[in-house]
Amino acid sequence: MESVIVAIDGPSGTGKSSTSKAVAAKLGLSYLDTGAQYRAITWWMISNGVDVDDADAVANAAGKPVIVSGTDPSRPTITVDGVDAAGPIRTEAVTSRVSAVSAVPEVRALITELQRSIARDAGTGIVVEGRDIGTTVLPDADLKIFLTASPEARAARRSGELKGVDVRATQEALVKRDAADSSRKTSPLAKAGDAVEVDTTELTLDQVIECVVTLVEEKRAAVK
Repeated sequence: MESVIVAIDGPSGTGKSSTSKAVAAKLGLSYLDTGAQYRAITWWMISNGVDVDDADAVANAAGKPVIVSGTDPSRPTITVDGVDAAGPIRTEAVTSRVSAVSAVPEVRALITELQRSIARDAGTGIVVEGRDIGTTVLPDADLKIFLTASPEARAARRSGELKGVDVRATQEALVKRDAADSSRKTSPLAKAGDAVEVDTTELTLDQVIECVVTLVEEKRAAVK
C-alpha cells in the first residue's frame, strides 16, 4: 500500500490524540487533529463577537476565518488568519462552546471539506483523528478505529492533563459533551460499522499505540 488513510474516532479522554500522533510518527504518516479545527473556528467566533448560541449567526460567519493545519505529528500546528491558535483553542472558554459551534451544519460542511482536502494531499498517508472521521469525513478510509474507555478512566486522564481539575466535575463535563456530540443531527459521534473498537480503559498509552500500529501494519500486509 503506497498510501494509507487511518481514521481514529472516539470521545474525549480515550487517548485519541496521543495515540494518533505517536502512530503517525512511528509509521511515517501525516497527522490531523480535526477537533483542533472545530476549536479554532470556535475561538475565532468568540474573538470576533459572534454569538455561538445563535446558529444562524455562526452559519453566516463560518466561511470567514482561514484555518491552516500543520500535519507533522511531532509538531502539529494550527493557525487562524495567520495567527498561532494552538494555545488559545485549549481554553475552557472554547471547550465549553465548541459543541454548539460544531453542531452547525454550515460549519461542519466547511471543515469536512477542509479535512478531506488535507487527507487527499497527504502523500504517503495520514492518521486523522476526530469524532466523525470513519462515518462521515473519510468513510472509505483504509482502516477505521474507534477508541473507547470508561467515563471514570477518561475523567481521570483529562484531570491529570489539566492539573488540579476536579475529577467528578471533569467526568460530568465529558458525559455532557458526549451527549451533545452523539445527539447532534449533523455527523454525530458514532462508531462506523466496519471500525475496530479498542477499549483503552485498562491499557497504558504504549499498549494502545502498539495495538493500533499492529492494526495498520496488518492492513498494509493484507492488501499487498
